[in-house]
Amino acid sequence: MKKLLLFLVFGMLWVSSLKAQQSQYMVFEFVKVENDQLFDYIEFKDLMEKVYRQALSDKRIKGWDFWSLQSGGDHSDFQYIMVTYYDDPVKMMNGLDEKSMMEYTRIAYPHLSSIQVSNLFQESLSMRDMPMRLYMREIAETNDNFQMKPGVLASFDLMKAKEGNFEAYEAAESEVFKPIHQKFVEQGLMGHWSLLRTALPLGSEAKSTHLTMNIYKDYMQFFNAQSYEDMTQTEEQRIAVNEGLNSRDQKWVYLATLENVVR
Repeated sequence: MKKLLLFLVFGMLWVSSLKAQQSQYMVFEFVKVENDQLFDYIEFKDLMEKVYRQALSDKRIKGWDFWSLQSGGDHSDFQYIMVTYYDDPVKMMNGLDEKSMMEYTRIAYPHLSSIQVSNLFQESLSMRDMPMRLYMREIAETNDNFQMKPGVLASFDLMKAKEGNFEAYEAAESEVFKPIHQKFVEQGLMGHWSLLRTALPLGSEAKSTHLTMNIYKDYMQFFNAQSYEDMTQTEEQRIAVNEGLNSRDQKWVYLATLENVVR
């Protein structure tokens, strides 16, 4: 009996460890570029794609996205969003140090000298500012096989759970909104949906606590989803949706188009 109990305990620990290893962590970097440098920045994002592709080969990251902002709150503060994917919170917090970035730049541009690589890298850093960075952990997602590729559309919805409603809000997203988005995926009205929670401790003054990613293959799918009305929704389901909406504040919604992707 004791052996069976120990076996069950170790089994539960192993499953818990496996789930932790499968968790996805993401860093969102909101990028501001001065208007007179926008053309040069096009070259920068292509450089970054090559650098992050090397980081992926080195298993330092799981992926990287470069999004061009179409609309959203404080739109004048940033024009782009970079998202870097990790499978480990420590890797996420450490990120890619400048030495590694320089080395990956050198590998990506083998025809350049060390001085040229250094100048290229420093010039790329000087032309942009990152006024906001979010460290997030994915806690729920739809079941799909959506493939990220340039041209994909996304809305990044920054949420703040209301005081005392943190657990209620997450329950609403997982139990009420996730099934709705899963239905959208199955009906061809959406490509992917996920809920992310901030990975760092935050106080009551934090601007946001969660983020949802709503991914669409194109504008046609996006507008079809916006105009869809579920006529089969029951009164009980409508009440649950309203309660979920009331458990959080929707701070900002950023609409963006995917320009570069590394997987």
